[in-house]
Amino acid sequence: MNQMNAMMLARIHDLKKTEAPLVSQTVPIPTPGDQEILIQVGACGVCHTELDEIEGRTPPPRLPVIPGHQVVGRVQESGTGAVRFSTGQRVGVAWINRTCGCCEFCLDDRENLCPEFVATGRDVHGGYAEYMTVHEAFAYPIPARFSDAQAAPLLCAGAIGYRSMALCNLKDGQRLGLTGFGASAHLVLKMVRHRFPDVRVYVFARSPGEQAFARSMGAVWAGHTKDTAPQPLDRIIDTTPAWTPVVEALVNLKPGGRLVVNAIRKEAADRDALLRLDYSSHLWHEKEIKSVANVARSDVSRFLEMADRIPIIPEVETFSLEAANRALLELKNRRIRGAKVLVMDHR
Repeated sequence: MNQMNAMMLARIHDLKKTEAPLVSQTVPIPTPGDQEILIQVGACGVCHTELDEIEGRTPPPRLPVIPGHQVVGRVQESGTGAVRFSTGQRVGVAWINRTCGCCEFCLDDRENLCPEFVATGRDVHGGYAEYMTVHEAFAYPIPARFSDAQAAPLLCAGAIGYRSMALCNLKDGQRLGLTGFGASAHLVLKMVRHRFPDVRVYVFARSPGEQAFARSMGAVWAGHTKDTAPQPLDRIIDTTPAWTPVVEALVNLKPGGRLVVNAIRKEAADRDALLRLDYSSHLWHEKEIKSVANVARSDVSRFLEMADRIPIIPEVETFSLEAANRALLELKNRRIRGAKVLVMDHR
């Protein structure tokens, strides 16, 4: 057998007008090149970044492309010079697919800022398929504790949450706000509860279901995006695709507080929210805004180790590969409880 099933993005879509942005195709199984491994995909997480690709906010440089960058599977074959993993070993692949390795950022453990950063599932084919290839240096051993579906969200939602936590410089005893409560935010809450037992977490989400989910996981308060928290917050991590939560978060930030924006792109639909930005109420008193750009390999490795040790087990909802469009539309329409994951059937 030298063919595989894949879900392909063939053109940019407006998801308000179509319910099937990806098309099912049978394509050749890729051959691993030098220092590459061929992975039989077991599961692939569904991320909002796929919506950014589909809707053109971070368009792939060429089409068609196979999306998906939270990939878990087993090594089937190793290319020339690939010696890091053995056949049958379980590995993961994240958003970071390749960097130059020699620029100032790569040499300073900030390869996420490399100008030649290559993204899995956008710049090269990803994991919405039965097989994929990757350079062995950009694959990660998966702890045995996790099923394929549980491990998939750790590779992006978890790793980017880990980086967001590091950038917000949270201290025990402080108050942390989370805007949005999807795959990444629910893992951040799990992480906070174990690393900082005296941090109180406040969640802002449009959906009453997400608010209830947050409270069930230990949030001390959960309200609407435009609500005011009972107390000013020391740190806030924004995980939404919109601008309104950013502006509203700044109102809830205490003097000297920091807002970390965890998003590859923001949707343009509510860009007018920025016109409401008022210096005295939103930015004065030395409030900070810091963005998160991609992830480094060290973020993925360190988070996987932490998740295994604590442990942090994601809440997941699984779909077949053929149901990828349904999973994406549910994500678009904020029907979220934890992380959505595609699970492959290799029978």
